Order: sequence, then C-alpha cells, then structure tokens
Amino acid sequence: MGDHASNSPPEPLEPRARPAGGTEYSWCKAVPTGTGITVLTLILSKPPDLSLLQNTFNKFQSSHPLLRSKLRFDPTSSTFSFITPPSPQTQIQPFDLPSTSRILQAHPNAHSIDPHHLILEHELNQNTWRDNDKPLDADADMFFASVYALSDARWVVALRFHTSVCDRASAVALLRELLEEMCGGGSGGTEGEFEGKTEVSLGIEDYIPSGKDRKAFWARGVDVLGYSLNSFRLSQLDFLDVESPRFSQVVRLQMSADETSKLVDGCKTRGIKLCSAIAAAGVLAAHASKHLTDSQKEKYAVVTLMDCRPILEPILSNNHIGFYHSAILNTHDVTGDEQLWELAIRCYTSFNNAKKYNKHFTDMSDLNFLMCKAIDNPGLTPSSSLRTAFISVFEEPVTDESSEKHREVGLEDYVGCSSVHGVGPSIAVFDTIRDGKLDCACVYPSPLHSREQMLGLIDSMKKVLVGAGNLVENGKNFTTT
Repeated sequence: MGDHASNSPPEPLEPRARPAGGTEYSWCKAVPTGTGITVLTLILSKPPDLSLLQNTFNKFQSSHPLLRSKLRFDPTSSTFSFITPPSPQTQIQPFDLPSTSRILQAHPNAHSIDPHHLILEHELNQNTWRDNDKPLDADADMFFASVYALSDARWVVALRFHTSVCDRASAVALLRELLEEMCGGGSGGTEGEFEGKTEVSLGIEDYIPSGKDRKAFWARGVDVLGYSLNSFRLSQLDFLDVESPRFSQVVRLQMSADETSKLVDGCKTRGIKLCSAIAAAGVLAAHASKHLTDSQKEKYAVVTLMDCRPILEPILSNNHIGFYHSAILNTHDVTGDEQLWELAIRCYTSFNNAKKYNKHFTDMSDLNFLMCKAIDNPGLTPSSSLRTAFISVFEEPVTDESSEKHREVGLEDYVGCSSVHGVGPSIAVFDTIRDGKLDCACVYPSPLHSREQMLGLIDSMKKVLVGAGNLVENGKNFTTT
C-alpha cells in the first residue's frame, strides 16, 4: 500500500491567486479604455531565432510569475485578481510577409510612414483586454509576443504587456535581458538572476515604508477636492475631434549627440533634471501653438512619473518586475514670454518639493481614485476627453549604449512606450539617451489630436530645447519669442 502511494504521480500544482493592489486596480480599469498597453518593438536586419526567442520568453515567465499571470475580473465584487498558473503560457505569434503586408496596408498612411513605426502603433492599439464578446469573468493574458516579417531583410519583434504588471523600468530590464540572450550572453535558458522566481510580487502599496503614506483624513479630502477643482482651470492642447473612437499614435523627438550634451549640461549647471526641461519645452510649445498674446496666462498640468524601487521597503532591484512607479502632479502658470530655463527650474522645484513631502506616497491613492472616477465619468474632464494633464514625463531617462553584439544580431532600432488614448495626458514622453543622443517616443491620443498637430508641437519643443542648449555656454536663457 505504501509502495503504491509512493509511486503515485505528484498532485498537479494549483494556480496561485492574489487581488490587485490599489495602483494595479487603477490600471486594470484604465487598460480597457485604451491607456496602459505597454509595447516594446525591436527592428532587426537579420532573421530572429524563433526557438531562442520562445525559450527566452518562457524564461521571463518562469522567473516572473506576474508575466505568466492571467487577469480575472469578479463582476459580483467588481474586483480584479492575478491568477498565476505554474508554467509559462505565452507562445510567439508569427506574421509572414503577406500577413504583415495586410496589417500595414490597413493603415491610412502606409506609404508615408516607416513600417516599423506602423507596427509599433498597431501593437499599441491591440487591446486584447477589451473584448466585448468575452465573458466578464474570463481570464486574460498579461503578456503577448509577435514577430513580423517586413521584407526579406527586416523583421520586427514586438512584446506587449498589461501595464499593471510591467512599468517602464520592468520593460527596460526585460529588453536588456532579451538583447543579452539574442547576443549569446544569457544564461542558456535558465531562470537567470531576476527576482520573484517563486512568489508572485506584491503591489507597490505593500512596499511603502511605514508611515510614509500617512495623511490625515481631512487632508486627504482637501487634496482630492483640490485636484478636482484644479482640473477645471487647466489648459489643454486644442482638441480636434472629441467624438470619434480613439487610438494611440507616436511621433519621435530626436536630437544629435552634440545637441543632447549641451542640453544635459544646461540641466546639470542649474541643478535640475532633464525631465523638467522636456516638460517645460512641451508647455511652452503648447502655449505658442495657440497664438495668444505674450501676457495671456494659461495653467498646464505636468505629471512626473518616478520609479519608487530604490525607496521602497525592502528596496527592490531594477529587475523586480511589476508596476512600482508613482506619479506627482504639478500645475504651472505660463505666459508667452516665459523663458525655458526659468520654467524648467520651476517645474523641477515643484516636483522636488513634492517628493520631500512624500506626495508620491501620500497622494497615490488620491490620484488613483480620481483616475478611476474620470474613467467612470468622462464628463468630469474637458470635452469628455479623459485628459487629466497636458504632458507626462519620467523623472529619469533610460540611458543605453549600442554594442558590437547588437550589430551582429542585426539590431537597427527599438522603441518602448505605452498607449494613452483612454484616460491620461495629451502627450506622454518616453525618453531615452541612446549613444549620447536624446530619443523620445511621444505618444498621444488620435484623432483627439492629429499627427500634423503633434509633429508641429514636437518640432517646436525641439527648437526650444536645442536653442536653450546652444545658449548654455554663454549663461543665457532661451525664450520662445
């Protein structure tokens, strides 16, 4: 009897489950509306090894249970949970030349925009978390992988994530591990050195240091009311079409190494961060686009996203996959004769002061609450646009350098960003300094804003930034006039 029992097959592992945290819940609400679809695309000049890629993605999911989790919605309690099976689930979806061609030809600007760019936008708008034919309680995957053949000499590898399980720092960590595997420097298909191999990572709220998020009840009420009332006084970039269905599009702001170096030096000289200069340039460009008088004042909202991993308890490494960013919202009054460095210093000072008062923790639940309220009640936002700010930026840029190994595998370019056509800003900036050159993927909701409108805005932003950098050596300020 005992021998029979010992020879019995082991009991199958049961899926694990945990409820979504507060910030994760807000993303679970946002993604079906169109905001929070995170995409990484890599353009290759050599055919990718599908077997190696599949093994790498299996490794990702084995190392990070959240990436192999499924999202479950309970309609009776209106709650979300992550259901985590014991083994990887994602399979690469390949698109051959005819399949890719059909996708590209469906785009209205197929002949004037680079195919890689079109695939990026196509992936940003593949909302598998919004399926009207799917039962409300059906489980949804959180990670998808595709390979597109653009020609006999170009391919795109695309990874798509639900943002609740993959913030920008997570995406960067996965990108670097993917490139390491592709270049032959990985760990040969083992689980690697990522954290979270056996346990499902917790939400950010569970890692906030004790007392850092404490706020008096009356203060919370005042702040929520203040954020709400302020939203009615905020200026927005002109809306072009508030009725048609929305989707995300991307334009890129790119600067040379010399231009980038001068801009970064200007920030260092003034003791501020690049994000504040980018935000200030965006605000000045938006104000200038309206052709107002120099003395006419407008109030713009800037959201700065910061990676909280280094200040959580315990400290989390950059490779700890999940969503661990927090947002700080500041508003700024701007006139047409504003100077770039003056406004950038104000932007950074406001952000830094908010950090000193722990507003990235104390206001987290307030901003999540207001985000969910906007989703449920679009009429609370200007023209029911779901715009909660003009621009969002990240506190720190991603810094990367190309290598000979990257060239050996045929890596030509890559872009990482997230969709914003649901609730969110008019322009979300995902900045990278690659080989010393600033490269920003700027995502916006269309047709609320048009590509022509955004290209004009980005061109104006670049002129402001380049002009400010060129005058750094003389200790001068650059204005938009």
